[in-house]
Amino acid sequence: MFITFITPSNNKWYLTVTASIFTVVAIAHLALIVLQMPATIGIYTVPYEVNGLLVVVLGYLATRGFMAAHRL
Repeated sequence: MFITFITPSNNKWYLTVTASIFTVVAIAHLALIVLQMPATIGIYTVPYEVNGLLVVVLGYLATRGFMAAHRL
């Protein structure tokens, strides 16, 4: 039997921390676009459209995380 010991206060901290991390990563990707710095993985250069999509998705996840933490 699996017993979880997660209280609402722990969930609130978890949601706030993960939403903050999503925010920082989204800002970093936005900075890559604004400063026109290429993002490379190995020999592959990531297009700016992918960075733009990541900014939108990470921004959405951060927003939902902060909203869920606020509801607790």
